[in-house]
Amino acid sequence: MLKQRIITALCLIPLVLAGLFYSTANAFSWALVAVFAIAASEWGRIIAKDCKVTQYSFTFSFTLVLVVLNILVPADQIWYGGQIHPLYWVVTATGCLWWLVSLVLVVGFPKSKAIINNSFSKSIIGQLTLLPFYTAIVSLKALSTFNAPHLGAVLVLLVMLVVWAADSGAYFAGKSLGKRKLMPNVSPGKTIEGLLGGLITTMIVVGIVMFISPQQELGLVVGVTLIVALASALGDLSESMFKRIAEIKDSGNILPGHGGILDRVDSLTAAFPIFTLIYISLWM
Repeated sequence: MLKQRIITALCLIPLVLAGLFYSTANAFSWALVAVFAIAASEWGRIIAKDCKVTQYSFTFSFTLVLVVLNILVPADQIWYGGQIHPLYWVVTATGCLWWLVSLVLVVGFPKSKAIINNSFSKSIIGQLTLLPFYTAIVSLKALSTFNAPHLGAVLVLLVMLVVWAADSGAYFAGKSLGKRKLMPNVSPGKTIEGLLGGLITTMIVVGIVMFISPQQELGLVVGVTLIVALASALGDLSESMFKRIAEIKDSGNILPGHGGILDRVDSLTAAFPIFTLIYISLWM
């Protein structure tokens, strides 16, 4: 399984890097529509795994929202005068509020199951999970300055590196040292030792940031990195909670060794909106 995961990742990484650094913001945003449509279809299984009508309905409605958003606010118009478009800010900020609610639901599971175990709630939550993720990653990609035309791409890559470092560190620390369960009712395989190992591993990314941009305040970079890493763990746990409710192991099977798109990006769904809001608040 690990070998298959590595092979799939090695195939995907060049595509991700090419999309980040060699595509325009508009092309990137439209390409993501297709990826998010697949993710929406997988969330449709979480809503009602045995009802194709519900799955197709959610996929179509969500994809339509993305298409309308791209038409109303093209990616190259998200930023104007150093300010993010109000629609993108509202959606991204709403996503951050949702993750605070999600934290309460995850900590309270399985008692919280009664609140969210219905098609309407899961449909709304699917929108709150995926749409702010989309607006956050597209708005970051669209960031550029005369002196740093690839600023947005670098920021997107840094967030991904933090999440990948946290995931990898958690995996190996959990395998070798894991004893105390983190959230056994949500995801029995995750341990406190794994979480701590993942947080420690993210300091590698801190080192990269300080090497590239030594004028940054070290304490601030460490703090933001740890917040993003913790958010990524919450995103992972949230999807695990909903898959447990839906009684499915993987969201899909499109990525060998990884499962579905949601299985691959679950940690990113919370990390990107939270990082984007922090970045807007502190650096813009």
